[in-house]
Amino acid sequence: MNSREVVRALESDGWYRVAQKGSSHVQFKHPTKHGRVTVPHPERDIPIGTLRSIERQARVKLS
Repeated sequence: MNSREVVRALESDGWYRVAQKGSSHVQFKHPTKHGRVTVPHPERDIPIGTLRSIERQARVKLS
């Protein structure tokens, strides 16, 4: 799964962009869920461990 697909999945779940650190990471926040989720961007294929971490933080199923 690449970063573009992860961003689309998060945005469809209600997450919105709050910060972008340079051109390598994007942070998302949700109106009702706690915390922020950081996604490496742009990246062709995100490692499986990073995907699982994003899933835990966002409380969504990505794959």
